[in-house]
Amino acid sequence: MQIAIDGPASSGKSTVAKIVATKLGFVYVDTGAMYRASTVLAQKLGLDFGDEAGILAALKEADIQFKPDQAGQKVFLNGEDITLAIRTPEITNNVSQVSALAGVRTEMVARQRQIADQGQVVMDGRDIGTTVLPAAKVKIFMVASAQERAKRRYAENTAKGIMTPLATLQAEIELRDQKDSTRAISPLKKADDAIEIDTTQLTIDEVVDTILAIVKKNM
Repeated sequence: MQIAIDGPASSGKSTVAKIVATKLGFVYVDTGAMYRASTVLAQKLGLDFGDEAGILAALKEADIQFKPDQAGQKVFLNGEDITLAIRTPEITNNVSQVSALAGVRTEMVARQRQIADQGQVVMDGRDIGTTVLPAAKVKIFMVASAQERAKRRYAENTAKGIMTPLATLQAEIELRDQKDSTRAISPLKKADDAIEIDTTQLTIDEVVDTILAIVKKNM
């Protein structure tokens, strides 16, 4: 069974997807972290974030892995722990450009589908239900106001020691929404058969319970 959870930045996709996957005993696939890892790779190699050929060539030789940890899931790039690196402002503000590159998306989608083919998965991103797993049994599209999403990002960043003003975060999120929804390749879009959940006024547990109820109906 495949569960696709899509939505804009900081709508709660990853947090909810991890919990849903754990409760169902499914594999969790953080596609956003894969694109962030690609952006870190470009940064480390001194590549321009729009250098499709250079980034793609590096990706072909790169190993991106997820490993469970007591604090959650860690992300590794060629054996190096980049869990914190992928959340820095530079990576956050440039991942949209890297993820919009056609060659990079083709490479990542192939990897994501390969993982999904190996078992039951919960996969979150922006084009899972429309592009990566169009035949997913359950498709969820999570939304929330930009103001609420900025507050969530601010809390997450502060906990990690990243101090960015709340107003700056909201402006960045609104810009990210614009970039993601208007890109030519696999834009952020709600699948026709996806169920929309507005999380602005909901707790994490309430969102999880809502999704689990939907999954139960489809199993």
